[in-house]
Amino acid sequence: MESADRKQRQRESFHADDPTAGPLTTDQGVEVDHTDDSLAAGERGPTLLEDFHFREKLTRFDHERIPERVVHARGAGAYGWFEPYESCAEFTRAAFLQDPAVRTPVFVRFSTVQGPKGSADTVRDVRGFATKFYTSEGNYDLVGNNFPVFFIQDGIKFPDFVHAVKPEPHNDMPTGASAHDTLWDFVSLQPETLHAIMWLMSDRAIPRSYRMMQGFGVHTFRFVNADGKGTFVKFHWTPKPGVHSLVWDEAQECQGRNPDFNRGDLWDAIEAGEYPEWELGVQLVPEEDEFAFDFDLLDATKLIPEEQVPVRPIGRMVLDRNPENFFAETEQVAFHTANVVPGIDFTNDPLLQARNFSYLDTQLIRLGGPNFSQLPVNRPVAPVRNNQRDGYHQSAIHRGTNYSPNSLGGGCPAHAGVDGKAFTHYTERVDGHKIRRRSPSFQDHYSQPALFWNSMADWEKQHIVEAFRFELGKVDARAVRARTVEQLAKVDGDLADRVARGVGVPAPSGGETASKLSSPALSLESLRGDGSIRTRQIAVLVTDGIDAEQVASVRERLAAEGAVVEALAPVDGEVRGADGELYTVDRALPTVASVLYDAVLLPGGPVDTPPTAADQDAMRFVRDAYRHGKPIGALGSGVGVLSSLEPEGLRLSAEFHRVESDHGVVTETSPGPAGEEFLDAFVAAIAAHRHWDRPPTRH
Repeated sequence: MESADRKQRQRESFHADDPTAGPLTTDQGVEVDHTDDSLAAGERGPTLLEDFHFREKLTRFDHERIPERVVHARGAGAYGWFEPYESCAEFTRAAFLQDPAVRTPVFVRFSTVQGPKGSADTVRDVRGFATKFYTSEGNYDLVGNNFPVFFIQDGIKFPDFVHAVKPEPHNDMPTGASAHDTLWDFVSLQPETLHAIMWLMSDRAIPRSYRMMQGFGVHTFRFVNADGKGTFVKFHWTPKPGVHSLVWDEAQECQGRNPDFNRGDLWDAIEAGEYPEWELGVQLVPEEDEFAFDFDLLDATKLIPEEQVPVRPIGRMVLDRNPENFFAETEQVAFHTANVVPGIDFTNDPLLQARNFSYLDTQLIRLGGPNFSQLPVNRPVAPVRNNQRDGYHQSAIHRGTNYSPNSLGGGCPAHAGVDGKAFTHYTERVDGHKIRRRSPSFQDHYSQPALFWNSMADWEKQHIVEAFRFELGKVDARAVRARTVEQLAKVDGDLADRVARGVGVPAPSGGETASKLSSPALSLESLRGDGSIRTRQIAVLVTDGIDAEQVASVRERLAAEGAVVEALAPVDGEVRGADGELYTVDRALPTVASVLYDAVLLPGGPVDTPPTAADQDAMRFVRDAYRHGKPIGALGSGVGVLSSLEPEGLRLSAEFHRVESDHGVVTETSPGPAGEEFLDAFVAAIAAHRHWDRPPTRH
């Protein structure tokens, strides 16, 4: 297996000098003996202009922030590698998709779109999923999102959409949210947004983890093989742990409990050696089938149902190294949809065409000039030779001529040879009148939103309705609420009726579904992953009198399965077990919440004094976990704690040595170490992630 560390070795050459290797200096290398006080005219006198160290230090501080991205400002990134499963030469000549023995270094940046850098991770928003492949033929950037569709069809509308979804101009609110008048005014007047809006109102917009999030290239691109034959292609990233989301109530509480919930999860998993992994798949459409669908392949608001064109797995990506410096790498990384390599080309998608202009234009102002590709995180591992010189932040010392053709420089750098390695654009006939008009094939704005709605499980539909009610409930303009519901009626009458009842506007009459088709692959029910519970966060509620032997048996099994287990108690420090021994607490309950964990265990203690029955924090923890559909395990007297919630119709074990597993609640009343039957059932419940068919509690 060829090493994927080429990028890491290159980065090491850019490491700053070891600060322990010598004394403090200025940027010019002049040693400094004092940096705590400015040079002044007397102890209480004015600072002197000649204090070059003071001025340099303050100037550098004043300029150490670069303009944040207009969108995708808040992000997290990591390095890793990609390897193909087999050669894709039949479809593309791209070198990094040919040899399974060659690993290509990558850098991936995940992000939210609407909010600034200071917003929270768990807002309802589309997520960016951008991958930079450092290939032997140059950098290739697959700049995608966690939705397969976008909100608009033509890039000329992108400023309008972003202005509408960003905080309102008169008061700069809300931050990191789409629940406000201008966004929904735009949506109600621009029906092409409806498909992406359906995704935004679903749980896909609040992912549990970046590691559990799909990614899509959104657009239809082209693969081009060595013979110049083109094949339309759509890209899919599928996470190994499955696709999992938060629910809205959890997402909101996470914003207060841990606003870095997703970023921290990614960092911690990599530091723990639990490397995130995705499979890259493609949907391939022969050129001759371009018009075989009831939608236009160039329309970025449409997806190809997997039942029509299956996703073909072609490789896998693993992220195994965190950045060493957030600013130098995650903040300064620059992606561009037009960064392609031989074998990958564009289509005439009008949104993609606009992005191919906009990304470069954005990086020029954000990173201060044209030389941002020389920054270590952006620098290709392939050699760079051209006549592009000078400009802000030029770090290379060029020699020789800087024009072509030339004779004084020996004609160098010369054009690439005829060995077939150079990039050649796909040959496509283009003709037509110069017009401003959308193709009629782009005009169906309702069938695919209906397809998405029809594909959802009942609990997913309920969450979508609740999301619409929340968002539109924040809209002050009643006319905008009503107009949006009218648009939803063109998608599905039942959806519109349920939303209308929640936001206080009349339900439109005569609404029917725009499509009776469905695609099970779109539902989270179909994307649960490989059945592993690795990296799942499990809370164990402990207090004085706890059955420590019981806790140890569960903890040992869950840790062996790769889960992260933490003991939570009313206060930090230690608790004393029923056997008199001290048991270490990982966190105090008031500092955390159920929303930060994937499952909870209630171990037993003395039968006459249930360990957490009187603890309001613990009861709230269990109650929230139950209503959020999370797996719950209860042992011994812990079953009594669970019973106090009075879940309606839920089977709870009442006999020793009897295990009950019902709707993700696993109980066993036996004292002592947990048995294998309980452990197997609890692990299976955690692997299922959520249990939405759970009966309600009486509380």
